[in-house]
Amino acid sequence: MNIKTTVGQRIKFLRNQAEISQMELANLANLDRTYITSVENGKRNISIVNIEKVTSALNITIKEFFRDAAFDNNPTSH
Repeated sequence: MNIKTTVGQRIKFLRNQAEISQMELANLANLDRTYITSVENGKRNISIVNIEKVTSALNITIKEFFRDAAFDNNPTSH
């Protein structure tokens, strides 16, 4: 799995956990809904600035965002 897919799946998981729609997340993060969709589907390379916007909108820290086994430093997963 590539990093874009991993990040997108993490955002989708956290968004669903927060029980908010893509539109709600987009509004909270001041991003476009189609951008959120593309990121969640692993089609866009999200910037660290936008990761910060998303984590802020989800009320979590960047550290919490990356605290997931999917981000373990395992070359076979990228």
